[in-house]
Amino acid sequence: MYFCSMKLTLAQMNPGRIGIVLDITPSHVSTKLLELGFVSGSEVEVVFQAPLKDPIAVDINGSIISLRLEEAATILIEEKFLL
Repeated sequence: MYFCSMKLTLAQMNPGRIGIVLDITPSHVSTKLLELGFVSGSEVEVVFQAPLKDPIAVDINGSIISLRLEEAATILIEEKFLL
């Protein structure tokens, strides 16, 4: 049993997957994302994806937040999973 990790954006994660926030790319929404709890080291889970994949709903710090894919693409995540 091995733990592997992969770096990707939150927009690339599939529902049910869990990752750790690494960084946020500066954008017009980066301050708001930080205020919502998307800080380095926070655990985030994608809980829902709309039929056309936009928007997504994520669980962070016990709160469900809806994000457009454009916003989620600014959040760098380290996804961890078992092999």
